[in-house]
Amino acid sequence: MTSGSAAREVRGRRSECASLDRLVSDVRSGRGQTLLLRGEPGIGKSALLRYAGRRAAGFRVAQAAGVESEVELPFAGLHQLCAPMLDQRARLPQPQREALGVVFGYSAGSPPDRLLVGVAVLSLLAAVSEEKPLLCLIDDAQWLDETSVQALTFVSRRLLAERVGVVFAIRESAAGRAWRGLPDLPVGGLGNDDARALLESAVPGRLDERVRDRIVAETRGNPLALIELPRGLTAAELAGGFGLPDARPLAGKIEQSFAQRVRSLPAATQQLLLTAAAEPLGDAGLLRDAATLLGVPMRALAAAEQAGLIEVDSRVRFRHPLVRTAVYRAATPADRREVHEALARATDPAEEPDRRAWHRAHAAEEADEAVAADLVGSAERAQRRGGIAAAAEFLRRATELTPDPATRAARALTAAEAELRCGAFETASKLLLTAEGPADELHQARVALVRAQIAFASGHDMAAPRLLLDAARRLEPLDLELARDTYRDALGAALLAGGLSEGVGMTEVARAVLAAPEPSPRRPGDLLLNSLAVLYTDGYAAAVPLAQQALRAFRADGQSDQPWLWLAVVTSAMMFDEATWAVLNQRHVRAARALGDLSALPLTLNSLVCLQMFGGELAAAAAAVAEIHAIGDATAVALAPYGALTVAAFKGDEAVAGPLIEAAAADVAARGEDSGVMVTHWSRAVLLNGLARYHEALPAALAAMEHPNESGVWYWSHAELIEAAVRTDQPQLAAAAYESLAVRLRAAGTDWALGMLARCTALLRTGPEAEACFRQAIDHLGRTRMRLELARAHLLYGEWLRRENRRRDARGHLRTAHDMLTAAGAGAFADRARRELAAAGEVIADPAVRASDSLTAQEATIAALAGTGLTNAEIGAQLFLSQHTVEWHLRKVFTKLGITSRKQLRPPSQIG
Repeated sequence: MTSGSAAREVRGRRSECASLDRLVSDVRSGRGQTLLLRGEPGIGKSALLRYAGRRAAGFRVAQAAGVESEVELPFAGLHQLCAPMLDQRARLPQPQREALGVVFGYSAGSPPDRLLVGVAVLSLLAAVSEEKPLLCLIDDAQWLDETSVQALTFVSRRLLAERVGVVFAIRESAAGRAWRGLPDLPVGGLGNDDARALLESAVPGRLDERVRDRIVAETRGNPLALIELPRGLTAAELAGGFGLPDARPLAGKIEQSFAQRVRSLPAATQQLLLTAAAEPLGDAGLLRDAATLLGVPMRALAAAEQAGLIEVDSRVRFRHPLVRTAVYRAATPADRREVHEALARATDPAEEPDRRAWHRAHAAEEADEAVAADLVGSAERAQRRGGIAAAAEFLRRATELTPDPATRAARALTAAEAELRCGAFETASKLLLTAEGPADELHQARVALVRAQIAFASGHDMAAPRLLLDAARRLEPLDLELARDTYRDALGAALLAGGLSEGVGMTEVARAVLAAPEPSPRRPGDLLLNSLAVLYTDGYAAAVPLAQQALRAFRADGQSDQPWLWLAVVTSAMMFDEATWAVLNQRHVRAARALGDLSALPLTLNSLVCLQMFGGELAAAAAAVAEIHAIGDATAVALAPYGALTVAAFKGDEAVAGPLIEAAAADVAARGEDSGVMVTHWSRAVLLNGLARYHEALPAALAAMEHPNESGVWYWSHAELIEAAVRTDQPQLAAAAYESLAVRLRAAGTDWALGMLARCTALLRTGPEAEACFRQAIDHLGRTRMRLELARAHLLYGEWLRRENRRRDARGHLRTAHDMLTAAGAGAFADRARRELAAAGEVIADPAVRASDSLTAQEATIAALAGTGLTNAEIGAQLFLSQHTVEWHLRKVFTKLGITSRKQLRPPSQIG
């Protein structure tokens, strides 16, 4: 490219060029950067990418481009970008190395966790950047396959201390949810002066001023349009302006301009251009082989090269993506099928079976079982590599090409299930219409099940319990285990929807479960399902023995499916069985990680956060919250912040917790998650009780109890209400909540349950009876891992002793409470203890500003994990960061804390 054409490419782009210059400078100095260039087709995004590449002197520049016809192939875009770097793969930790081997097809293995793939790509780019800074330029990102988008946006959100820059170019209309939160730079049209100058430089001879101004106005300063559209005007039109206005969208006009230029070329040239447009790899050898099969000489491309439409050397490159689009769209269906057939025959079935299958599918004029079977094989390979979206697309196309109606219906159902797993609910619903074709009753029942699952997964929580219950009943005589699994899902949906459910609640589902037959032999899940059905029909006390039996079976069974594990975790919290809660929760986390199930992992991590917070393990809870945020970023899915709510409420920082609770309350109400509404009310009650604002805590606890769904949070809300009601001198409210809670706590009979019962009883008693209950609470809770519950028992006992004017006795318990609450990070409750100590005659100074208080949340989490002995690689794997970023954070931690070694690190509650 000449210097003149280079200057013309970025004419009028001083601001955009300055942004790219800053990005390159930051990357050169070791600060990772990302930028999303977005604008309409032809606006100059590709030119700006080229400018960035030219400015990156001394960098390694990696490039990739999305291709419309390749959008269904898993990891295709990622392979374009990373394939030249894979010689660095040996430097990666083994799990990351293996993950890349599977997704790029170099080795066999289970589908890797999508987050693991993201971390592996991040580590790979970081390793490459150690030799020289790395700049990744990705054009037409709107046509990247979904798996590549997820991995690359994940990486881009985590660039911090790496010498890596990533610049995407994307069409404005496609910059949706997946790209949310990335730093972006809108690219608009050129100003009038620059647009006129560019237009005049592109048009030889005289240009009438009126024509010039009309073209500038109609193109809105779009550089490609300014250069291309005048090619379609005659000299007379350019000189005098005699031409009709074109009502087509600008991108359509530019494509039409390119299409006209293509049509002026020889027929053989047009056929080779179409073949190149249908072959997204830009492989000159493959194009040559296809040309031979078509009987067209490669020299026919010379005319297209002379016209400035394409460049051919070892690779085939179109001048602009709109040229490829124009060529392909302008061709007749018959011509497209012909070149796809040639490309399929030229593609090695052993090396590239999926691309061959895809070309064969595009070449098929009518249903063809052989082609459909090839696509099914491609779908199976895509699933093994973790490309669920690609597998769904292969299966969808296989359905269209399947001649046998019954086989087509079966494939449509499988495709719908795959589309459901990757979140394409509308496509899945359309496929179910085909799946309703000629099939047996079991097939039809499975169709009804998938339709219900779509309703639940797509956020129609209020209708989901009814649909799932209907599907379960239909499956009963056909597949009993699947029916029981569906009853489980119906119960879970009803639990989530609570009082917002449409016509079917937990009681209706529970009765159906008890009336249904059971498989033989019974699984632990069947025992669990029965116990919950009894809970919602006969009450808590009747359900406890069955639930305890089921939980023992789950602890003994290490092979339970994830959905059953989730329900077992929830049940263990409801049964106040904190030991089983801990065992099953950790097992569920491990299983979700191993399967890469990003829908299950946030649910079980939120539960883990709650358990850790009750246990006074603030650093661990904060690390789990950070992982939930990372999953949300990686999947671009907004996750309800239940774990973050728990941490914020117990920490007692109203400036943080208040807005978080308000935002979560609006979100879960919009989702139809009645249980989520209850969580927000409970969190507010905990926060306000910690702040000793009991008059405000009371209505929050009452609001939580208005959503009775027999969950752990509902029970815990009773305890918050009892404390707030006693403190506001409303004994009747306290007594009513106590009666409801005491029945359940006595039936549960665990140390946690009996400790809470004794603590609540003490608040309602006086004299020696109250004191005896406080001591029982401390004794029972002291035998559990629930350190925060124990600390609050000490706090309440100390407050009671001070009010009994036993100040010396009070100080001992208040001091214990203060130390435990401070260590747990429960700041508001710790302040309550400190104020009570002062009233009891022992002054503890206001907490000094500790060195650890200057740490950010990310730094505190990394410091805590490093303090447990984890390596940088292990910390990075848990928090989805590169080792470089972990090391960078630790350097900042060392500076802030005035230490020199990670051996000096302790959990944040003990630092400073």
